Amino acid sequence: MRKVTVLTLGFSCLLVLPAMGQLGNAWTEFQFYSVDMQNYLLNNLSESLSSLEIRSQNALNNSTGELNIPNPVEAGKSFRQDIFFNPTTDKFENNPVIHSQAISDELNRLITRASVESIMGENGQLRLKSKLETTENSLDSIEALTESSDNIFRSILNFVETFAPQNPLVAIESEKGNLQLQAIKIQQEQAKIMAETLGQSIQTNQSLQYSNLNLVNISQQMSEINRSRRVDAATETARLIRTTSQVDLFSREEN
Repeated sequence: MRKVTVLTLGFSCLLVLPAMGQLGNAWTEFQFYSVDMQNYLLNNLSESLSSLEIRSQNALNNSTGELNIPNPVEAGKSFRQDIFFNPTTDKFENNPVIHSQAISDELNRLITRASVESIMGENGQLRLKSKLETTENSLDSIEALTESSDNIFRSILNFVETFAPQNPLVAIESEKGNLQLQAIKIQQEQAKIMAETLGQSIQTNQSLQYSNLNLVNISQQMSEINRSRRVDAATETARLIRTTSQVDLFSREEN
């Protein structure tokens, strides 16, 4: 009956190997994520912040930590301070405080889009596809190993019960073998549950990325609306000043 125990332990270990060998490379996957994020920022800074590309890149570099991703809070703070103390001209906004905040908001929106791109972009989707395929293959391997162990256990028990039917130890070892077989099947079901949890987590993360993207678009629209209002207010103020000056000029000529 020792053979039964040895075989059981062997198959129990085999059930864990596929997951350990192909899944769980969290640090490697995160490095791919951070590289995609940095590439997006590098390729889109000139489009979003064309006149401030170098200064925005400096803010991102100074706020990048050990994970190789920028801290959006620190990046925005650094950028606001840089623009406030070293203001640049803008045809829509002359107030350095408002201008620096607007540019900081745009940088934060860019970081959010970079995060979405690194997960839902082409490379991110390839990584998710590979993870899901590997998970499914691991489940198939576990199912095959479970079925194989079931057949082996039953063959051994049938053999022992046939040639030693009166041995009381046979019944005890048979029960032990059945319990170990049930443990393997429980591990198989646990693996299925974990795989299902992984799939649900990926779908939830996908929904969160879409929500983040929608919030970024809403923020962008609000920023443009506020800027348009400030421009309209400045235009109206300039018109009133011009009209007042003309009225004052006519009054002086009549006098």
